[in-house]
Amino acid sequence: MKANCILHPQLAAALATLGHTDIVLVTDAGFPIPPGANRIDLGFYPGTVDVLEILRVLRSALFVEEVRFAPEVRDCHPALYRHLQQIYTGSGATFSCAGHDVLCQDLAYRAKVVIRSGSFDPWANFALVASTDPFAWFTEASGVKPLPAYVERRQRIRDNAVPALQ
Repeated sequence: MKANCILHPQLAAALATLGHTDIVLVTDAGFPIPPGANRIDLGFYPGTVDVLEILRVLRSALFVEEVRFAPEVRDCHPALYRHLQQIYTGSGATFSCAGHDVLCQDLAYRAKVVIRSGSFDPWANFALVASTDPFAWFTEASGVKPLPAYVERRQRIRDNAVPALQ
């Protein structure tokens, strides 16, 4: 048995296939997952496994450059928003809006993997846009100048920045 890693074989395999800009959609228990989606169902009882647990584990397992979610998370569910900020503080990720219709009708179909939680938390649906390690790809030794987006992400990580929905 491997220590300190994702034990779920289907989830570990799906995450291993991710590349830059691929989408991982983490959903509540009632999200309408499209037919044919690479669905990994972790929900087996109301509240278990919770969406925040999944996000915490994914935070340590992959690089994320953007977290997209409905603005209602910030505007109507401040506790969930604060937890989300805590999870992604210092990650370099940015937050952006994606209304429920965008999550259901666009991002769900584009997601490389959809992870369903057992969460009954309103608006607990999050599209994680995969990234690369902003420090590994552009080193001083390589002599290659990093793109501004990488410079900005590096700075957010160094500053331990708290992401906020704009």
